[in-house]
Amino acid sequence: MRTFRAILSAATVAITLLPASAKTVQSERPAFETDAPRFSDPERRSRLATAFPEIDALFRDFATRAHVPGIAFGIVIDGELAHAGAAGYREMPSKAGIDSDTVFRIASMTKSFTAMSILKLRDEGKLALDDPAERYVPELAGLRYPTSDSPLLTIRHLLSHAEGFPEDNPWGDRQLAVTDQQMTEMLRKGIPFSNPPGIAYEYSNYGFAILGRIVSGVSGMKYRDYVTANILEPLGMTSTTLEPSSVPPARLAHGYRWENDQWIEEPPLADGAFGAMGGMLTSMRDLSRYVAFHMSAWPPRSDPDEGPVRRASLREMQQVSRTAPASVTTNPANPSTELNTGGYGFGLRVWQTCDFRHVVAHSGGLPGFGSHMRWFPEHGVGVIALGNLTYTSWSAVTDEVIEALRRTGGLRPRRPQPSPALTDAREAVSRLVRGWDDRLAESIAADNLYLDRSKESRRQELEELRARVGTCQPHGPFDVENALRGQWTMQCERGALQVSITLAPTMPPRVQYLQVRALEAGELAAAPLTCEPR
Repeated sequence: MRTFRAILSAATVAITLLPASAKTVQSERPAFETDAPRFSDPERRSRLATAFPEIDALFRDFATRAHVPGIAFGIVIDGELAHAGAAGYREMPSKAGIDSDTVFRIASMTKSFTAMSILKLRDEGKLALDDPAERYVPELAGLRYPTSDSPLLTIRHLLSHAEGFPEDNPWGDRQLAVTDQQMTEMLRKGIPFSNPPGIAYEYSNYGFAILGRIVSGVSGMKYRDYVTANILEPLGMTSTTLEPSSVPPARLAHGYRWENDQWIEEPPLADGAFGAMGGMLTSMRDLSRYVAFHMSAWPPRSDPDEGPVRRASLREMQQVSRTAPASVTTNPANPSTELNTGGYGFGLRVWQTCDFRHVVAHSGGLPGFGSHMRWFPEHGVGVIALGNLTYTSWSAVTDEVIEALRRTGGLRPRRPQPSPALTDAREAVSRLVRGWDDRLAESIAADNLYLDRSKESRRQELEELRARVGTCQPHGPFDVENALRGQWTMQCERGALQVSITLAPTMPPRVQYLQVRALEAGELAAAPLTCEPR
């Protein structure tokens, strides 16, 4: 097998992949193409690194408070495991320590591996997401739907927890070891619905177990073999498995619960028919490769697409497919009220807050273990945490870790880059603001610009603004929202002007929206809105 290195245009991604079994669809380069968004701060990574000592203390203090026997954690930046830490014990009687290669069970974080497998099969033309699930699992043909107008259950419903099955965390956790035959018998008996398919989010382990059966049926391989050959091996995840007995004893974290002021060991659950919903075991080092692979899908770009799964499919997993109810919470790490809104993608939770437009995450909990992974696609930063305590709850301390990174000033998103058409339009509009010219005004305008507001009215407005603020410099820094929209501030003799433009969906793109306004004394140019002032 030849190896290759996935490269982000914004930063190096230090994960080595083995693509022998993966053929990706390579599209022609688009006729109208822009540079990918990129980070503007050359000191960004060194700034983020200043938070690492505090992050170590946060995780270790949490483990002590929560009675977690052992933990492993990591910070992924631009595809590299930039920082790793561990504390405590993987096995209590011997007091054996933990490192980045200690293997923990990650429970429901397995679901993203299952979703990735389904999308890979989809990309290969072997199934469609809107196919009825009963096409691949015949036992589902006997389902009794809750209403006569219910749609048939589809693969898409299963991927996004929209199948209408009841939430089943307490029950599902104990089903890992059931056999294929036992699952077949369960399916034949039917499944009760809490909602008709396709109308609401409700978390279902059973649904992802069914997806594992679809992976096996379509690929002709056992689920564990398919995932190993098509995801784990290509990503170099050599410590990751679905069977606890395959982990070298010296590297396996034993699971515990805290009861009556003591740790009680939980017996390991064997891999079985429900493994696709929560059976995976992995190390922090391996999991950092997986998180880095997901992060490498961002930003969209025209580099060779050589991963075991297409970048576009990874991005599809990381966008909301089924919305969940919004919530308003108080972040203890940064005392303020925050709006959280989003839902479920495919095997991943997706949301946005006042501070972050795009957050991707998943937690995992089983008897003996709790895990969490979270990343910020626009920021190129991810956090991983593994523990060997039943349902270790990592969310709150991860919030604290993110806040520590944010305080460094380095946790900033990539900046969109303007298209050549937008850059040219900015130059032309700046000239027009400085001195009206009819031919220039005609050359920049989409056909609606002077129908929405007459050319004479626009000319008069600019002349009045120039009389008020005096001569202006060509233009200041360009605040680009996307390839075809941006704004900038022109410094003038007696003030400043803010100019905003949007280009039309025509070739060539021309200005469909133009606004020029004077900034009042002390007024800052418009900035992205947040829920809370900073």
